Amino acid sequence: MPHLFDPLTLQGLSLRNRIMMSPMCQYVAGRDGRATDWHVVHYGSRAVGGVGLVMIEATAVESRGRISPGDLGLWEDAQIEPLARIAAFCHAHGAAVGVQLGHAGRKAWAADRGHGPEAPVAPSAIPFADGWRVPEALDEAGIETIVAAFGRAAARAQEAGLDVIEIHGAHGYLISEFLSPLANQRQDAYGGDHAGRARLAARVADAIRQVWPEAKPLFVRLSCTDWAEGGNEPADAALFGHLLAEHGVNLVDCSSGGVVNVRPAASPGYQVPFATCVRSEAKVPTAAVGLITRPEQADAIIASGRADLVALGRVLLRSPYWPHYAARSLGVAADWPEPYRTVAEAPVYPEN
Repeated sequence: MPHLFDPLTLQGLSLRNRIMMSPMCQYVAGRDGRATDWHVVHYGSRAVGGVGLVMIEATAVESRGRISPGDLGLWEDAQIEPLARIAAFCHAHGAAVGVQLGHAGRKAWAADRGHGPEAPVAPSAIPFADGWRVPEALDEAGIETIVAAFGRAAARAQEAGLDVIEIHGAHGYLISEFLSPLANQRQDAYGGDHAGRARLAARVADAIRQVWPEAKPLFVRLSCTDWAEGGNEPADAALFGHLLAEHGVNLVDCSSGGVVNVRPAASPGYQVPFATCVRSEAKVPTAAVGLITRPEQADAIIASGRADLVALGRVLLRSPYWPHYAARSLGVAADWPEPYRTVAEAPVYPEN
């Protein structure tokens, strides 16, 4: 079996190891949705730190689809060049770079919990929680607009020189809302059974694949459980993973929750079983995420075949060079950049 520091090839892309920087919103883009110097340093530091794949945070395909007013966007051409700077720097330091494309749906930003002067949109006119605005149920024309927006954003990602696109289908945002029976009560072709609820995700994948080269991987992040009665469970996520693989998706990034206002008890590796289930039942590669912090823990996930990638979040915020220290801890040669070679003999990685 491969281990944490073995390379991984997906489509025509080879990653130097099995460590992915999980997409984490920074909330510091301007209202224009453009990446800033903060983003260049933030993502560049993790490339220097040794991750195999840097996944840029949730990036909106429409201005009304932002999670917050400080979110990145790819809804216009002026947003391409700042992301291209990030990609070029990360490539120069050995990391592949992806972007998570999404639409916040009924959880889009505003002071009154719903997008600004416009009503938020969703599969059905059901608010996220008490006190949130009632969203407008998307009609066919509205769905077509959003599918096209994903396609245009993917074309811009290609122009920016990015290596991976991840469709944000998790955490209760628009695609996740369509996938969950707790938010989707439609009676048309976009509701009902698994195929109906996955129709928007499949159409988005198709639109992306029209402009995204076959040699470049396409990921999807799924909430593998809604943590609520009547919601999706890991077996449902496996069905969605299998279906979306038929539409050009190459890996499922396995997270959970967000469709309803429930916070589960979290413990180290608590979401890893979801990645294992989807990998086994859907026969697609997966990424595991969620309180993975120790080198031995991450290595065991890969070595036991429970996932193909580990996605690290807060641990990389605390220690940008975690991969180098982890390599040392696991007895693997760490490729520190030349200016940092004086710390390469550190015996252990920092406590987090």
